[in-house]
Amino acid sequence: MADNAQHDPERRRYPRIKVKISIELLRTGAPLTRTAIEDVSLCGCYMETMFTMEVGTTLNLILWLNEERLHAKGVVATKYPQVGNGIDFVEISREDRLKLAAFIGSSGPNENT
Repeated sequence: MADNAQHDPERRRYPRIKVKISIELLRTGAPLTRTAIEDVSLCGCYMETMFTMEVGTTLNLILWLNEERLHAKGVVATKYPQVGNGIDFVEISREDRLKLAAFIGSSGPNENT
């Protein structure tokens, strides 16, 4: 029962916006993967994929916000087999976090809830 409470959207630390962003994922023992995320917040993102990763998998991420590259380290927080993964950002520089915050702020409120 406690698991359901963790996935309650009202319990998120930061609001997420729906936006498609190109991302590169690098994980130990796997080739570089280029894909897109479907939504993003200051603390994480969600990626739709048929080939989901296991919860706890650590990743090096490069997010492309227009022409800007942001680097972050992440960990897979949720897995919905053949649907997607939720990724928590566990390390991101102050400068890149500020760029992400500005991008989220400029994208406006999420109207596709």
